[in-house]
Amino acid sequence: MTARPPLDPEIAAALARTPGVVTALHPGEIAGLRARAQPPTEADVTAHGRRTLERLRIDGADGHGIDVAVARPADARGALPVLVHVHGGGLVAGTLLDDLPAAAELAGDLGMAVVSTDYRLAPEHPFPAAIDDVVATVRWVAADGPAHGLDPDRVVIGGVSAGGGLAAAAALRLRDEDGPAVLGQLLVCPMLDEHNDSSSAAQMAGAGAWDRTANETGWSAYLGRERRDVSPWASAARATDLSGLPPAFLDVGSAETFRDEVQRYAAGLWAAGGDAELHVWAGGVHGFDALAPDAAVSRAARAARASWLRRILARAEGLALPSGEGRRRSAPAPIR
Repeated sequence: MTARPPLDPEIAAALARTPGVVTALHPGEIAGLRARAQPPTEADVTAHGRRTLERLRIDGADGHGIDVAVARPADARGALPVLVHVHGGGLVAGTLLDDLPAAAELAGDLGMAVVSTDYRLAPEHPFPAAIDDVVATVRWVAADGPAHGLDPDRVVIGGVSAGGGLAAAAALRLRDEDGPAVLGQLLVCPMLDEHNDSSSAAQMAGAGAWDRTANETGWSAYLGRERRDVSPWASAARATDLSGLPPAFLDVGSAETFRDEVQRYAAGLWAAGGDAELHVWAGGVHGFDALAPDAAVSRAARAARASWLRRILARAEGLALPSGEGRRRSAPAPIR
């Protein structure tokens, strides 16, 4: 039997008592995964009045409509910095409300709004549909955000799992297409590498959440089973040039499929002279903080994400740390 990193006791207990955690997933099971999903309610997103929720349809690059949700602290005034949130779901499942309560809680504590995008899913919509929709959402914030109380000069893109991979790919594409600039990329257990052949993928096969069988199902739905000349806009780990990207936060569990590819991506950013902060959470499985939100390691992970976001915003606004007091520059410069 393959030796595996030990699970955090609180994570192990949550995994044991939670039915329906996806370990393996085969193509014929995608419809069932979608059918049994239970997205958050609008009450969950608004925290029963602490936040507002605006639902809009924006124009995609190829003329189709993209549904987006804008969550803001209810007492917020003026143009807010923005977290563009990309939901998870292995590229084959999920909705714009998925992960949104947690994202809105994180962002709201920092005075940020969240824009969540309902990108198109594979296999019905293979590459480049999803990344087209994510990039179109960032461009919408830059162009039309002020009309909705959003500051286009203070935008961070982030996502969870497949959404983290799409956020990383979007940062590459926005760099390559000359903007709009974003301040940073918040990549939570991101799905980065369609090769699906890392040591951690082999080590965690059949265990925890989202193993390499599920990962192959997701990537094959998006890119096809015969993959050649894959674009880094599809699989960010394919990028040979990681220079000129916005600062990145990356985190991952020690006991999950994506552990090694996330570490490699952070190392690639550093090697290119980039700004990256990496956390490998001991005993964490894929999506551990959603699985066990009250576990000590989950609370630590959320605190680390909040700390990074606070520092990124402070650097953009010319604020003094650690007190957070100071004056905003008249024209904040995005961190490239």
